[in-house]
Amino acid sequence: MSILDKHAIFEKNASLLLVGSLLVVSIGGLVEIAPLFYLENTIEKVEGMRPYSPLELAGRDIYVREGCYVCHSQMIRPFRDEVERYGHYSLAAESMYDHPFQWGSKRTGPDLARVGDRYSNEWHVQHLTEPRDVVPESIMPSYSYLKKTPLKVANITAHLQANHAVGVPYTDEMIENAVSDLRAQADPEADTEALLARYPKARVGDFDGNPAELTEMDALIAYLQMLGTLVDFTTYDDATGYR
Repeated sequence: MSILDKHAIFEKNASLLLVGSLLVVSIGGLVEIAPLFYLENTIEKVEGMRPYSPLELAGRDIYVREGCYVCHSQMIRPFRDEVERYGHYSLAAESMYDHPFQWGSKRTGPDLARVGDRYSNEWHVQHLTEPRDVVPESIMPSYSYLKKTPLKVANITAHLQANHAVGVPYTDEMIENAVSDLRAQADPEADTEALLARYPKARVGDFDGNPAELTEMDALIAYLQMLGTLVDFTTYDDATGYR
């Protein structure tokens, strides 16, 4: 009896086919799921990744509140056309401190996973104030009110504590200095040495063009300016061939 003849037995017997299918699915499921119970973390750690600074975290909250994720994804797929347009494909570790992540499933506007340092703070201010001044074909609404809205910081310490509770590695020092770090990052006159020690590669200084006031636009631009800047992708370029 050939293999095809043996397979015909399953095809002609619905009950036997059901039992065989359940057996195959069960074995496959165990092979994939069982190892997860023995791994502390399924995400490979990447050098350079760190938790968001308090100002970046506040900016991310504004990003989510305003629904920016509806039109902009933060996940570059491993396809040549995406890599050539946006940069190195996204790594799982880049979203390990996101609750929730901002991968997205639709792009009305470009992907923002590598937008950090691509444009000046002034460009972002103008783009958020009147998008069509810098991108004539844009259909993005104006967010000019963010520049007039003071950033509320009363709950930033609790925010870091909540993130720490779900696994983000904020230290006691980071939590203790949350309020001062938030203000210092957007203050061009502040001493940011300790801040940069806690949050390497954080962008510091005035973001919205008005150093006299800390606004929601300061926070949002601080968040945008760090996206995709923490990992040194030159080491990955050499290994993958993507540039």
